[in-house]
Amino acid sequence: MTKIKSLDELRKRKQQLEQGMDIREKSDHPESLVQIKVAMATCGIASGARAVMNAFVEKIKKEKIPAVITQTGCMGYCYAEPTVEVKKPGMDPVVFSYVDVAKAEEIVNKYILNNELLDGILPANYQTI
Repeated sequence: MTKIKSLDELRKRKQQLEQGMDIREKSDHPESLVQIKVAMATCGIASGARAVMNAFVEKIKKEKIPAVITQTGCMGYCYAEPTVEVKKPGMDPVVFSYVDVAKAEEIVNKYILNNELLDGILPANYQTI
């Protein structure tokens, strides 16, 4: 990370971080948005969930998709971490397993934008988060 050398640079950095937080946590009506939940318990973080979360934030921001991204605790699929639940408005949630940065981008490009299912979907016998 580069050093901040002026008040103007600090303000720009603050604005960038606030925009990222809006995507991650702020929404008055999440049911009308795509909801992405990244499991960030110890097993998820150890498997790379932090990089996956950042990849989703960047991709959603870049594509200007109306979505909210949040982190959750354990989903109970430690063997399949990192796991991500995606719920599109009016649809049942889908949980993806073994998500890395490349798969996060693929989830956005194929599932969220084009309704294409991908490999790595966990069975529907789980309870939503």
